[in-house]
Amino acid sequence: MASNGNFCVMNPANWPTMTFSHGNLRISTTTNYKTVFGTTAIPSTGKWYFEVLMVDYANGGSWIGVSNNNLLQHSDQTIADGVFSGTYDGTTQSQGSAITGYGSQGNNFASDGDVFSYAIDMDNQKFYVARNNTYYNSGNPSTGSNGGDISAIFTNAVTTFHPAIIRGNSYNEIYHFNFGADSTFSGEKTAGGNADSEGFGDFFYAVPTSYKSLCSANLPISDDIDPAQTSDDFPQKQFGVVTYTGNSSTNAISNLNFRPDLVWVKSRNQARNSYMADSSRGTNKILSSTLAEVERTETNLTSFDTNGFTLSSNYNYRQNWNESGYTYVAWCWRCAGGTTSSNSDGALTSTVQVNQSAGFSISLYTSNGSGQTFGHGLGATPDWFIIKKRDNQDRNWISWHKDVSTTTTGYFRFNTSNGEENDTIWNNTAPTSSVISVQKDTTEVNSPSGDSYICYAWRGIEGYSKFGKFIGNGSDEGPFIYLGFRPKLVAIKWLTGVNSAEDWGVFDTARSTSNPSSNDSTSQLQWNRNIAGTNTSSHKIDFLSNGFKMRGNGGLNNTSGATYIFMCWGDVPYKYNNTF
Repeated sequence: MASNGNFCVMNPANWPTMTFSHGNLRISTTTNYKTVFGTTAIPSTGKWYFEVLMVDYANGGSWIGVSNNNLLQHSDQTIADGVFSGTYDGTTQSQGSAITGYGSQGNNFASDGDVFSYAIDMDNQKFYVARNNTYYNSGNPSTGSNGGDISAIFTNAVTTFHPAIIRGNSYNEIYHFNFGADSTFSGEKTAGGNADSEGFGDFFYAVPTSYKSLCSANLPISDDIDPAQTSDDFPQKQFGVVTYTGNSSTNAISNLNFRPDLVWVKSRNQARNSYMADSSRGTNKILSSTLAEVERTETNLTSFDTNGFTLSSNYNYRQNWNESGYTYVAWCWRCAGGTTSSNSDGALTSTVQVNQSAGFSISLYTSNGSGQTFGHGLGATPDWFIIKKRDNQDRNWISWHKDVSTTTTGYFRFNTSNGEENDTIWNNTAPTSSVISVQKDTTEVNSPSGDSYICYAWRGIEGYSKFGKFIGNGSDEGPFIYLGFRPKLVAIKWLTGVNSAEDWGVFDTARSTSNPSSNDSTSQLQWNRNIAGTNTSSHKIDFLSNGFKMRGNGGLNNTSGATYIFMCWGDVPYKYNNTF
């Protein structure tokens, strides 16, 4: 189970040109304008504490503190949207365009041996810094008084906040971080022996009241998927990816840990369309994410089984699931075992199958010429959904993501490479915790009357799934995206600008078993194209225990300055070891 000893360290994968030692807690700065941040993100709620020792302060030149990913994804000295406090050019100060009430502390020169304390109150959006246990601005994190206001920073965050250091000048300096593993800073100080509010950690100074260390035991995780709380709902029984080879005969795919309710199949070694079937519509009702065509009735898939699914000998070019010699990948989600219910939350009554524990629902609805909302059943606002007209006319898939530029009008044509478009397709209304709005007489989502639609909708579950965005840097040392779990599937789409045409790139650990992902000849597939998998060197990622890192510099996933959305589902929460 979770180990309280799994404390945060600094991440050498960000900028390996700096020198890391002492278990990646000590950093020697040798490179200008590079950012390094902690392997553990600061959770979005709660109060968090860590310390930094000035081992060799030299002449200063580094900001140390906390930053969001707007700064972390760039290699230059951009401070906008970052929160930094510590030492810089001989002064102890705070930096950040959006921080208020906590500016420069003047010429309080730091010295070798000084210990700086950082307390971050995410609940009240306050930031505190102390030099040798004296907090600046007479701040008191235990009582909540006189903290720096970082509320404006939150509105600009790309993904998450991290402990961070940015190298500002060319001086050679040495800094040693303590997230609770060792209050002596590897023998530099006498042990402090101070634990956090949960009894974890070893800090030099007393930890402010209610503040926690960044260790695995303190990381939040949804009770719905926590292996310690449930025996049958943890991530490996909610989502899975399997690979198989077609045989043009009965073919039982039986290496899942659950009975799937959505099976999404793509040929890996041949240019074929991708197809999906779900237990709400039945095994013989097939849609393709690469085509605008209506739903087809086929007999490729014969059953959803207790640990997989079974295919038949029936196949053809357009509905290719099981052709002899072809290799395939199947992305599989569990919902509610095919059990549906009527949902009247919206003006259009929907038939919903939902797995709220895993944040996934399948909704079927019929247009009626007047209603403009339907219920999705998730119990929380979805983070990503795709809608398809099933009958009558060929129409594009339509997709919405929580990070579109305008949540009330932004959308994608999912079966194309088109960039974000804006229109009144959502009736100028963002989705809510109960309904999705669809404009009347808009054929793709709500035709004048009597047509059938399907919506697959997901929301993020702490420790299992996450939906967000990041900024590319155009380097093979690309940005690291913290998830809080080891991902099993990562999907990426270019968001920047209207009509920024790039495909929906898909990576998974069933096809890529070592890093970088391009080790597999079919490591990258596209949900929207009927092409075989590729291993393009410019389009690759690393799968890590707590997120993923971009390793390519191609347009599809890491162009400098471009913003990308991502959709991820996990394998093992970072809170736990790889085996439960």
